[in-house]
Amino acid sequence: MDGNLTESAKERLRGFRGRTIGIVGLGREGLDLVRFLCGHGAQITVSDSANAPTLALTLDSLRDLPVRYLLGNQLGSDLMNCDEILVSPGVARSAPVVAEPAAAGIPVSSATRLYFELCPGPVLAVTGSSGKTTTTTLIGRMLRAAGLPTLVGGNIGTPMLAQMESATPSTWSVLELSSFQLEDMTQSPRVGAVLNITPNHLDRHVDMEEYIQAKGNLIRFQREDDVAVLNADDPIVCTLPGHGRAVFFSLQGPVDGTWLEGNQLVAGGRIPALGGTHIDAPGPFLTTTQIPLRGLHNVANVLAASAAALSVGCPVASIAEVVRSFRPVPHRIEIVAEVEGVTYVNDSIATSPERSMAALASFEEPIVLIAGGRDKHLPMEDWARAIGERVRAVVLVGEASGQIRAALKAAAARCPVESAGSFAQVVPMARRLARRGDVVLLSPGCTSFDEFRDYEARGEAFRTAVRELQKDDSIAG
Repeated sequence: MDGNLTESAKERLRGFRGRTIGIVGLGREGLDLVRFLCGHGAQITVSDSANAPTLALTLDSLRDLPVRYLLGNQLGSDLMNCDEILVSPGVARSAPVVAEPAAAGIPVSSATRLYFELCPGPVLAVTGSSGKTTTTTLIGRMLRAAGLPTLVGGNIGTPMLAQMESATPSTWSVLELSSFQLEDMTQSPRVGAVLNITPNHLDRHVDMEEYIQAKGNLIRFQREDDVAVLNADDPIVCTLPGHGRAVFFSLQGPVDGTWLEGNQLVAGGRIPALGGTHIDAPGPFLTTTQIPLRGLHNVANVLAASAAALSVGCPVASIAEVVRSFRPVPHRIEIVAEVEGVTYVNDSIATSPERSMAALASFEEPIVLIAGGRDKHLPMEDWARAIGERVRAVVLVGEASGQIRAALKAAAARCPVESAGSFAQVVPMARRLARRGDVVLLSPGCTSFDEFRDYEARGEAFRTAVRELQKDDSIAG
């Protein structure tokens, strides 16, 4: 890898050798950092709030590396002897284990910032309150279909530092980035796509302004020959500051970029490309019937991905073919099975009311909604009204059950509402409430952290429960 790096990147890597580096959080990114930095001669100290038994599998995978562990109760004094600290996105910068060393003058960074410093090739990154993973996946496939060497990762679930070993100056890094990963960024990608900004993660960010500031960092530091892909229908996105040339996408009408016109997806106007040029707009290139994804929000994701791919030179034919052959990413309006005439759909990724509302709008069939989890301090009024309009019955679960029930009452929602004592009860309860032709939709509107490690674990639990119903149905048949 070193042969592909710039001199400043090589110098950055040499600077780790023999130095004590603190890593806060031993999730996917933390694990990636430990392996990467140990490989470049750093002395690693890991701090994590979980104890050793909880982290047993992770610790076992690192048993051959010389790492010092500080597990359980995290203290501000734990990392005062470090030369630098790298923080996982799940850890707030205000946490004492980070804030106190930072106040003492110890540099604090992250895996995302480090990747931008070292990456030898161009970066295309995607952020937004919803739609990031589907759009990032689409873009990665579009670039590959166009013959561009491409790595895909970031918040999508694949840490990037280990992948960078195979990167060259011509390799595109397509990254999904969350607000947590962006909050302390001082660099922007060559192409940055901001899909939408709606209230989210207000349990972590001080207020909506701080959340918008973090999202805006994606394009804030772009140069004049970079490209910003922006949602023309989102008034917050359209006012984000940046120096890159804008290409837009819209569900509402013509823009310089991509838009929906009737049932046709169209590319037109002046579409900027990297390096200060423009591309010849190809006109209509897809119809909505050719998109194998449910919901108008997924049409917006396709428009955004197409605009980004066009800006880096992907031919429209390969863009259209990728969309036509695309299948839903797991846990995103994913049809799991049909049992006794009822369709079970896994939308565990819906950790905010807006995402759950988008899922509700994706179905014409009557819905039995499974909702709840841990609240993120987000407004629920619009969600409650949508539930009242679209849902036959609701099964609530988790810490936020009471808040959702109160919001439904305030919205005068008349659908029956039942509460489960644990997630293991929700599928059997939903089965009892559903009728033939219905959709049982797991679209929780809340995080999973009251009962699960992440939304994927919650989605897997839903899948497993539905498969048990399939077994019962086959035995009965």
